Amino acid sequence: MGTTLFSGCRSFSWQQLSLSCSFAHSSSSENGISRPKAVPTSRGNGLVDKEKDNSLGISSRRSLLITGISVASSSVLGFPGEGMAVVKQGLLAGRIPGLSEPDEQGWRTYRRPDDKSGGHGVGWSPIIPYSFSVPQDFEEVPVSIADLGGTEIDLRFASSKEGRLFVIVAPVLRFADNLGDDATIQKIGPPEKVISAFGPEVIGENVEGKVLSMNTVEHDGRMYYQYELEPPHVLITATAAGNRLYLFSVTGSGLQWKRHYQDLKRISESFRVV
Repeated sequence: MGTTLFSGCRSFSWQQLSLSCSFAHSSSSENGISRPKAVPTSRGNGLVDKEKDNSLGISSRRSLLITGISVASSSVLGFPGEGMAVVKQGLLAGRIPGLSEPDEQGWRTYRRPDDKSGGHGVGWSPIIPYSFSVPQDFEEVPVSIADLGGTEIDLRFASSKEGRLFVIVAPVLRFADNLGDDATIQKIGPPEKVISAFGPEVIGENVEGKVLSMNTVEHDGRMYYQYELEPPHVLITATAAGNRLYLFSVTGSGLQWKRHYQDLKRISESFRVV
């Protein structure tokens, strides 16, 4: 999710520079942070005229201050620099790397870290980890509360070449109050009921007439429902564990779908709740 660091800097007094600054927020698709941009605005030439005689000293102090601001921008605001890794791990603590090294085919396995932040508030058990495999050009991208699915989107990955995916993890109490803490996808309903009820969570519209295929598979005693929809091109895997429903969506543009369908299908079928 995007994080707003500052709403302004009027509380700071840059007396030596006689500057006021405001922060313009902009969203970044690369790291998910709303990046404040420091925009200095001059209050006039009075300070410069008044301190001409001390210009050398002022220049030195100004250099130090500007250097300090640059360092702060690099390590705190998420601009490129040595502090970037700290920002990703600190301000975006939920984005803990979970990818394995590529195998001999160039595929990596993602497993949701046990200590990754997330959940649905006080009283909810930790999210049971899940895993899936992707080609090595897929990378994690930021999740925003403005996304379709809102705060229930737990993870996003994307590849500019092949497509994109996301995972929705939703409390089962949102859909039924008698499933307890050991829900299964079968208890929630048969495949037809599940896709009719939850397909709109994925594509944002009714799925009637869009389901090309549906299938059920079992892995390690857990049932998974698998669907292919068109339009839009999307593969969905659904299951349940603990007190949550999991929806794994894999999609791509028309061209990506045509060129990389087999890879996208392999990604979709690789989803497991650990």
